[in-house]
Amino acid sequence: MSGCTCPGVRRALALLALLGSLGGRGCWGSDPGSGELEGQGSRHPRGSWEAALRHKRSWVWNQFFVLEEYTGNEPLYVGKLHSDVDGGDGKVKYVLSGEGAASIFTIDENTGDIHATKRLDREAQAYYTLQAQAVDRVTNQPVEPRSEFVVKVQDINDNEPKFLDGPYMAGVPEMSPLGTMVVQVAATDADDPTYGNSARVIYSIIHGQPYFSVEPRTGIIRTALPNMDRETRDQYVLVIQAKDMVGQMGGLSGTTSVTVTLTDVNDNPPRFTHKNYQNTVLESLPVHSVVARVKAADADVGPNAEMDYRLMDGDYLGLFNISTDEETQEGVIVLLKPLDFETKSSFSLRIEATNRNIDSNFLSVGPFSDLAVVKLTVEDVNEPPVFSTPLLKMVVSEDARMGTSIGRVSAHDPDSTNSGIRYSIDRNTDLERFFNVDALSGVISTAKPLDREANSVHNLTLLAIESREYRRKGIALITVLDINDNAPVFAIDYETLLCENAMPGQLIQTISAVDKDEPPSGHRFYFSLASPVAGNLNFTLRDNKDNTASILTKRGGFRRREQPVYRLPVLIVDSGSPALSSTNTLALRVCDCDADGVAMSCGAVAYTATGLSTGALLAILGCILTLLIMVLLIVTMRGRRKTPLILEEERDIRENIVRYDDEGGGEEDTEAFDMVALRNLNAMHADLGAALRGGGGGDPKARRDVTPDT
Repeated sequence: MSGCTCPGVRRALALLALLGSLGGRGCWGSDPGSGELEGQGSRHPRGSWEAALRHKRSWVWNQFFVLEEYTGNEPLYVGKLHSDVDGGDGKVKYVLSGEGAASIFTIDENTGDIHATKRLDREAQAYYTLQAQAVDRVTNQPVEPRSEFVVKVQDINDNEPKFLDGPYMAGVPEMSPLGTMVVQVAATDADDPTYGNSARVIYSIIHGQPYFSVEPRTGIIRTALPNMDRETRDQYVLVIQAKDMVGQMGGLSGTTSVTVTLTDVNDNPPRFTHKNYQNTVLESLPVHSVVARVKAADADVGPNAEMDYRLMDGDYLGLFNISTDEETQEGVIVLLKPLDFETKSSFSLRIEATNRNIDSNFLSVGPFSDLAVVKLTVEDVNEPPVFSTPLLKMVVSEDARMGTSIGRVSAHDPDSTNSGIRYSIDRNTDLERFFNVDALSGVISTAKPLDREANSVHNLTLLAIESREYRRKGIALITVLDINDNAPVFAIDYETLLCENAMPGQLIQTISAVDKDEPPSGHRFYFSLASPVAGNLNFTLRDNKDNTASILTKRGGFRRREQPVYRLPVLIVDSGSPALSSTNTLALRVCDCDADGVAMSCGAVAYTATGLSTGALLAILGCILTLLIMVLLIVTMRGRRKTPLILEEERDIRENIVRYDDEGGGEEDTEAFDMVALRNLNAMHADLGAALRGGGGGDPKARRDVTPDT
């Protein structure tokens, strides 16, 4: 037996062949010890071949190995075939047949050298069985019998471990002791398990600590903590890694997930959420009707949460029964006999709930039963009507017209569906009769105009009447929604003192306003001087943008003797829609002050008139202008005629009533006028007429116009 080697790969192949022969893996088709082939024969139990031909011939070759996944550019040398009949003179040629012949393996017909021309994968095919034959080159006749040999693909570590059964689902009882086995995982490696460590796998846990651990060689997963509670956490997801090369560096690895569910054990006793329950039943309740349902809570699930209920001893035995609803695990109390209100109007049922499946390992937790009391109150069947909503809330706009429907109240009679119910309002709760209710339909409507500023919420007591004996009361809370129907006015009656020695730009008064309305976004008032005095030279107004305004002097040097009182009309506008306004008169008394600005003596007592609107001021100015025009006409006509001008019948100015559509200070508005001057207008007309008739013998008395003093 001889072999051919070449540098590099050939020396490696020779070494592999030597290792194979030492390991007992001989050459298929010949005795590893002899290296000869004597024709065709049968396999001897000891591994030798018996000669089948009379003439002994010998094949000589190395044991053939091919390294898988070879990536070189040249064909990979496999080995050499040689027959002892080959004298080296070229008369013998070698022929190769079998698996992969010509497509994968080629043979040099002269030398017997075999090469692999393709990249091989041991996991796809580990062995190739080939036949070799030496033939005469001229006659093409065999000079040696056909012989079979095997080419083995040598393994490399090119496959990572794989969990063929992953991902895994497993369960372990809660409260298990430390080290309880959960599941065993297994990874397979497609590499050769008989060669090296390529297929030797070690297991480790990547995710899932400190709750679980895994045995490195067996893949058995165990609990790493004792007494894990399902009610606290019922599921864990582990990540297990399998690494070949016995876990050494450079080994390939694969992972899988293991979902571990803690299965329930009966470690929680049932407990009623309340120790006492109350329920009401009608006297006319039919037999076998459900009276009440109770439930004891159990943190366990499945069979461990199943329980039985029973009635404890009492005078109600035989009248009621309790059973378990298998779907909801509730205790259902059922009536067995008719109830009689006149005989007994209440019952107290003592109920016990007990787990069906008790685990003896957890008896120390406590008794797996609990007690509760259900108090049943029997009601007489003759009941008054019942409102669908005992407390009815409604809203209505402040400007709603009479007869506006607000809402509907509804009641029913629990005793009979055909009894007629009539509705009414307890007038003690609606003394001014702002609302009506339709006796049959229950529709509530307005009966008169509403004023939110007078009453923003009406609390009505409604009556549902079935008969004289049976009636029921209900409550209707009617909220009146605000509209902007009140103009802003001064917050208080201001008494403003003005020092004679006041300096220009000095603050003499800060004013604010109030409004009876309540806009949703709050009040916002705008202040300005009324148009007749907007350009006066004495005072100015500054809107502070915070619902206040400042009154400042424009000049200095006021004289109390010249004018003791100034009246300043202030226009206040709100932010409603539409906006409302009012003109409020601020009276300023001129005072003699000391050096510190303390008033020593003041002018005549000022009076404040509030509530004059811009329209009212314009009307007053219009009247004054009309009187002036009349006086001018009279004077003009007197100059053209010699005869005295006959005046029309005098009219008492006090009979002239001017109505101003302006909301403000009510009766205080009259203080905005000099009533003495109004009374003296009649006298002025008389004097004027006398003067005209007398030919101008004297000047008529001057008329004092009622205008703001600024």
